[in-house]
Amino acid sequence: MADEIRIRGLEVYAHHGVYEEEARLGQRFIVDMSLRLDTRRAGLGDELESSVDYGEVCHFVTACLQEKRFKLIEAAAEYCAAAVLERWGQLEGLALELHKPSAPIGLPFADVSVRIERCWHRTYIALGSNLGDRRAYLEGAVEALRGLPHCRLGAVSGFIETEPFGYTEQPPFLNGCLELDTLLVPLELLEALQGIERSAHRERKIHWGPRTLDLDLLFYDGLVLDTDRLTLPHPGIAERRFVLEPLCEIAPGLRHPLLGRTVRQLLSELG
Repeated sequence: MADEIRIRGLEVYAHHGVYEEEARLGQRFIVDMSLRLDTRRAGLGDELESSVDYGEVCHFVTACLQEKRFKLIEAAAEYCAAAVLERWGQLEGLALELHKPSAPIGLPFADVSVRIERCWHRTYIALGSNLGDRRAYLEGAVEALRGLPHCRLGAVSGFIETEPFGYTEQPPFLNGCLELDTLLVPLELLEALQGIERSAHRERKIHWGPRTLDLDLLFYDGLVLDTDRLTLPHPGIAERRFVLEPLCEIAPGLRHPLLGRTVRQLLSELG
């Protein structure tokens, strides 16, 4: 479990609210935060560079709340949480509570607040193409993912040429895998991947058929999920050399949450 730096009772005067007078006059907001990170190095070395400057965080959050107007404190909290996590890369996550003690409720009350918890999620994505300039499509997808909001691109494998899987009457594929840390929830990330596919003129005419670009979400942390829209981990990973080979290049010790074996072990079992 990560250590925490806690900030309590940060007062910010800002202009958020549904009503016009709230935007015009402004009001007091209170911010509580728990910043999750490993503080051991800072604790042993006693150097600020090994930690997070909580004073700087306070000024940063104040600026975030004052530079934009939100109707809902839910939106203001979401914006601040993402901004802090993206600004300080060493943070694993945070809890943020935004209080609105002067909310126009019209009844006696002590406080109203929204509390959220957000963290980085480690995901792995498979890339494939067998139409047109395959390398250009894959490299374009990597750059699109690099620029995806609320995401950080990690390791990217080399690209390998593979024979088609399932429907074999089609050209060979170029395949790869990459690591992506994200603040997006699984379905948000899936929609982003499909948007990148559409930008590459991906068409879904034949199951396992030819495509300009295929982006498959393989793993999302250790999440196990089975819905109509998304299954995690991606089914069939253990039987697909074109996935396991590039994935083994960047994450050989990654353990499949259902099979209990690492990517290296799954690849070796294919013979």
